[in-house]
Amino acid sequence: LGCVGALLSWLEEIEPALSAWVPAVLFPSHSDPQVAQVILGGIAASIMTVVSIVFAILLMTLTLASMQFSPRIIVSFVRDRVTQWTLGIFLGTFCYCMAALPAARSAPKPFAPVTTVMGAMLLSLICVGWLLFFIHHISQAINVNQIVDRIASETVAMIDEMMPNPRPYPRVDNSQPIDPGAWETTVLCATSGYIRFIDTQRLVTTAKLYRVKVQVLRRVGQFVPESVPLLQVYKGERLSAEGAMELRNAFDFGPSRTLEQDLEFGVLQIVDIALKAISPAVNDPSTAISCVDQLSRVLIRFASREAPSSLLCDPPGVVRASLMWTNLDRMLDSAFEQIRLYSKADLAVSLRMMRALSDIAVTMPDPEGRRTMVERGTRIVEGCVEKLGDSEMKELRARLAGLEKLVVGQPPQLAQR
Repeated sequence: LGCVGALLSWLEEIEPALSAWVPAVLFPSHSDPQVAQVILGGIAASIMTVVSIVFAILLMTLTLASMQFSPRIIVSFVRDRVTQWTLGIFLGTFCYCMAALPAARSAPKPFAPVTTVMGAMLLSLICVGWLLFFIHHISQAINVNQIVDRIASETVAMIDEMMPNPRPYPRVDNSQPIDPGAWETTVLCATSGYIRFIDTQRLVTTAKLYRVKVQVLRRVGQFVPESVPLLQVYKGERLSAEGAMELRNAFDFGPSRTLEQDLEFGVLQIVDIALKAISPAVNDPSTAISCVDQLSRVLIRFASREAPSSLLCDPPGVVRASLMWTNLDRMLDSAFEQIRLYSKADLAVSLRMMRALSDIAVTMPDPEGRRTMVERGTRIVEGCVEKLGDSEMKELRARLAGLEKLVVGQPPQLAQR
């Protein structure tokens, strides 16, 4: 917008016809620069004041979200498109006014870029409307249900991207794992940080180029200190120093976890909010229940998809790399174990976890998977015995009995298909 302001004012000066359409009631004289200077300067000063307000609102929102919900969700606020557009429009309008201001001069020849000033006035009206929209957006963004729903939606989208194929039943895996005793060489990590992304194609290409096989020792989302083994290499004598560096470059490290390839991170963000909600200082079981509902949504999608292959081959049948991905048991542990431990005295949250396990079990055609849900439901009930009375336990045992019925025969939802 700054370039537009400078270009438009320059075109007005060399082509006076561009400003002829501006009504005389707004600018009686197109040669008086004082009005243009006052308008452009006033808009620029006002916009900077509004930018300060926007930054203050944003910082207040980040502080509130970090303290009340979880520090992990701040990254989603920073990536928010509405916030980025808001700052961009306001700063762009300021640059537009500042770039056009030098064109409004009294010497050597009086000139007022009235068309450019009209553009600045139009941008100021847009900024006013956008400010009202931004305030409404922020009020929605700090709503806990909106936050949890957004995190769950982002996690489900990442599941669809990483696991596009439906889960086969029964699952058949013809890949043969590499003999663990065959590893000879380790590649050490060159930097400390969380594994945020693994370029599997680059890993396989490098392994094929040097005619080696590699095993990744840490999965995405785990922290790796510097000088700790990151990879094990079969036929490591074929791997040069440049090859080892190329293998390290297939990993992206950072100071914090991200949702890219790290499906567990999305679950942990929701769990953090639930734990804050059921803490004695907050005591908000409704928020925890909403979190459990969204966790069931994520886990149902995860359980219905085929997990990425842990063995990467090139050509087909020739294993080049072996790495670990988060499995369903790990996702279930991350989703429900901490909430189960901290909600033993909360009947509403425990009942909702039992319902979530039932919802997940209904969508699973695998009897073994449904038995896993029953085992987790049993642990929830057993944990609540010491905290709840007989009347409350009656409801929990009824939910557990309904869950156990799903193990016998086919779930009703699947029988209708």
